[in-house]
Amino acid sequence: MPADLLSLEDALACILERSKPLSSEVVPLDRAFGRVVAEPPLARADLPPFPSSAMDGFAVRGAETPGTLPVSLRVAAGSPPTGPLESGSAAAIATGAAVPEGADTIVPVEQAVEENSQVRIAEPARANAHIRPRGGDVREGALVVAAGVRIGPAQIGALSAAGVPEIRCFRRPRVSVLATGDELRAPGEMLEPGQIFESNRLTIAAVLAASGAEIDLLPVVRDEEAAQRAALERGLAADVLVSSGGVSMGPHDLVRRVAGALGVIEVFWGVAVKPGKPLSFGVRDDVLVFGLPGNPVSSLVASLVFVRPALLALQGLAEPAPRFQSGRTQITLRRSAQRDEFVRARRTADDEGILLQPVTGQESHMIVRAASADALVHVPRGEGEIAAGDAVRYLDLA
Repeated sequence: MPADLLSLEDALACILERSKPLSSEVVPLDRAFGRVVAEPPLARADLPPFPSSAMDGFAVRGAETPGTLPVSLRVAAGSPPTGPLESGSAAAIATGAAVPEGADTIVPVEQAVEENSQVRIAEPARANAHIRPRGGDVREGALVVAAGVRIGPAQIGALSAAGVPEIRCFRRPRVSVLATGDELRAPGEMLEPGQIFESNRLTIAAVLAASGAEIDLLPVVRDEEAAQRAALERGLAADVLVSSGGVSMGPHDLVRRVAGALGVIEVFWGVAVKPGKPLSFGVRDDVLVFGLPGNPVSSLVASLVFVRPALLALQGLAEPAPRFQSGRTQITLRRSAQRDEFVRARRTADDEGILLQPVTGQESHMIVRAASADALVHVPRGEGEIAAGDAVRYLDLA
């Protein structure tokens, strides 16, 4: 690995070391999906709040079965029993209804026959069968969701059931996204010779919005120092500034120099990763500043591998590093002694798990070819090959 390039691991460590959780705010439960818990919410009540039936059936004393019992009570969900269960009788009960005092088991309706307000039970009923005990899920005052957890559908359900109306969450990071280049035109405009359609801003914004960020999409900036200074200064008002293009060593690559003049301290420039080698990362006070390469696939990969973990860390996620999954490569992959590589691939499955087939066209400008992929296969730097059928790690790209 070239001495002037940081490894994938060291670059991520540098970024995450400087990505401290933002301040927190109280968020209503109906707006908490996707947010990260800052202060663990506690249950407002026992769940269930009373012993309840797990089945439609009959609440009885197990010692009084088998046999035929009169049905002395009928208990519906949402309506408490009108009294305790009399000795030698049964209560017809609905799923979720409160078990009457005195009953110690539920006989499912499929295992009983009711006729003329009497129920015949042929087999002995097991004690405590089909009864959900009070507080069996959670006790009042107990933790519902831990700090550092991102709230998904299961957490929303748990918090609702535990009576939690609002949660203190870490603030979403505000991210400014811009692209530089005289050659860039908006999709739909007429292209002149030497011009291309600009795609990186929307690509980066899509990755970062899916990571929980609030996006400020800034206009495309020309390769002029004054224009870039004004754009970068505006972008530095956010928590994170992500630019695309202008970070290599050409005569029109001004971003790093202009950012430095604005007080951005460059932490590193250049990573031993393909695509994405000329990545820059710096800070100005608490603002994180990423300069991504201009090639579209390089920007996509850098956003997923380097910027996304920073945003998750800013939101207080307990484990913000890239979450690799396991699969097997369908073809032999050559390793580079110099750089880790991320290969765009399609997933399929067989009896042994996930199979990954690299797509045709792996050049860093081939964003349309990348659109057919749904995974980024990590090929670690090193000697030799990864043989077809061998285990590999990958990131979701879909």
